[in-house]
Amino acid sequence: MNKLLWSILLHLGGNMWNEEGNPRDREHDPDSQASSVLRFSRPLWRRYLDRLKKCGVSMILIDLGEGLRYESHPELAVDGSWTRGEMEAELRLMRDMGFEVVPKLNFSACHDIWMKEYSRMLSTSVYYQVCADLINEVCGIFRPRYFHLGMDEENALLQRAYDISIIRQHDLWWHDLYYLVDCVERENARAWIWSDYIWDHRDVFLKKMPKTVVQSNWYYTTKFQDTDLNDRLRTMLDCYEVLDRAGFDQVPTGSNCVRRENMELLTQYCAERIGSDHLLGFMQTPWILTLDKNEWRLNQAADALADAKKWWEGNRE
Repeated sequence: MNKLLWSILLHLGGNMWNEEGNPRDREHDPDSQASSVLRFSRPLWRRYLDRLKKCGVSMILIDLGEGLRYESHPELAVDGSWTRGEMEAELRLMRDMGFEVVPKLNFSACHDIWMKEYSRMLSTSVYYQVCADLINEVCGIFRPRYFHLGMDEENALLQRAYDISIIRQHDLWWHDLYYLVDCVERENARAWIWSDYIWDHRDVFLKKMPKTVVQSNWYYTTKFQDTDLNDRLRTMLDCYEVLDRAGFDQVPTGSNCVRRENMELLTQYCAERIGSDHLLGFMQTPWILTLDKNEWRLNQAADALADAKKWWEGNRE
């Protein structure tokens, strides 16, 4: 059995949701609005790396967004964005601690405020060139084994409160996914995406999705008993087995954004339903900015992943 990845997604950038100054949709969470200043605590980051090491985390995915000052497109930077040199120094530190580090740039039209004006140029020649430039540059910095492209939640409903709503669908969504995957593979990395597109387009997904693309189907509640499931939750859970039967490599993804217990319960659920040949590991997603005020929730996320890992080692190894 291959050694499982125990991974966590953390935010360097945070401009993934509402436009700057747009309070609609997530009024309870002002941090979901974009900012012209990087919202990131370096002291917390350093403390947290130590905690992740103690919790047995082996892989860290960094949601870059506007957090990196791209030399190919410096216009995407905000006040405080890291330089290439700063990122390379941090990668050396993290790797010296034993972490594998994976970059993430979310190219979903629902989560690309970090791309500034290019987010409104979707599927144009300018947009394609910018995407290629960014993937090429990030791969040059990280030299990663995997590259997470996001691609989740691209639908009109979830953009109903945005100042501008743009989505791709049908063949155009697939065209752009293939383009992004090709950009990643040209850099000798493996593309990785969120899998929620399959929930509403199962037949098309199974027909068109390349098996080379790593899948992270996500599920954040603590409802796993059939009697507790509505049709939507049942579909989300069923997709773990659907993806396994179809031969996709998976990293099931949980979160403590609803309940701390989710990660361990999800690990137990998937242990019985995904074959070892296609289960690459598990991922925790706290979905919170890396700020001192959020340290308790980040710590909870790390501890919950450690509990899931402990259960696996006690029951599956």
